[in-house]
Amino acid sequence: MSEHARDGKADAMELTVDGLETYLHCPRRYEFAHDHGLAGSDDDTTIDDRVALLRTAICDGLRRGDPDREALEDAIKTRLETLWDGHDEPFHSLAQRRHERRVLEATATAYVDRVGVDHAAGIERLASEATEGAVIGPGLSLSSTVSVPETDETTVSIDASVDYVYADGSAIVGVQFVPTLRSLGLLRYRSEWEGAVAEQFTDHFDPDADVFEPTFVGALFETAVVIDGLRNHCRRLGLEDRTCRYVRIPLADRSQTAVNWARKTVQTSLEVADLTDVYIDHHTFGMTHEHRNRTVDDRLATVAGRLATGAFDPTDRWDSISNHACPDCSYTVCCQEYIAQEVRFDG
Repeated sequence: MSEHARDGKADAMELTVDGLETYLHCPRRYEFAHDHGLAGSDDDTTIDDRVALLRTAICDGLRRGDPDREALEDAIKTRLETLWDGHDEPFHSLAQRRHERRVLEATATAYVDRVGVDHAAGIERLASEATEGAVIGPGLSLSSTVSVPETDETTVSIDASVDYVYADGSAIVGVQFVPTLRSLGLLRYRSEWEGAVAEQFTDHFDPDADVFEPTFVGALFETAVVIDGLRNHCRRLGLEDRTCRYVRIPLADRSQTAVNWARKTVQTSLEVADLTDVYIDHHTFGMTHEHRNRTVDDRLATVAGRLATGAFDPTDRWDSISNHACPDCSYTVCCQEYIAQEVRFDG
């Protein structure tokens, strides 16, 4: 069943974390993109394609199973060279193409130096302990099932993915490569749920609060889905007793990149975001001893339930949506709420 399909009894539905974030930005945008399947413009495909190349090269390098630093870096760069030779992105010049390859190679080196060796060793340990199941992707599928509130039978399956998982002590860590961490907002600078993070999450859903943070909320929803999906994956690996963590690593963030144009060299470093601690509600943890957040999980079920019933009317948050989501939306040309706003008479 496709993401937007709902059966006649409305007792099951499949969603993705990307679809949930779209819905948080605007229910009408979700309807156009996922329920009707209308294509919108995408200005980030170039960056996404480069991230996909490096993601594949890193995963293939890790798959060789050698945690030695030089061997791992060589495996990743050799695979990247092959992928880059087949990359048909148009460039202004050969000099630009060479520069973009150097940036990717520098990012690969930064990955190995920052976390790659430790992660490769963790993958090796995990592979030796697991009874079955994949540990390296890219795009290792995970799934979490939530029950819709105030119903007896309606469940929603939410899909996410990580690029690989590795063992870190008694924990299983899921790693997802992303272009940048800028979209995390407050989550990037906080290390716990209590306080500012909890307040901003709650305020986003309060119609009387002047807060509209769909990407921030979407990241917390994704963390909830990934951690629960990792629990399910651990069962397939035969490692049910492990705790689970979720990490994002940016591969296209050039804020840390230094270029020496005279020597034609590039250096960069990576910032790693572990979203686990900022998601965990320690009050819930104290009662259940599980890495969960009742506030996020309950709200996730509510939003998934609205999607399951086809609730696409955005008017209850229209002021926030029109101010924040409409300016960069590809579907305004066919959105009745936006058109009505644009053609209305003042007074």
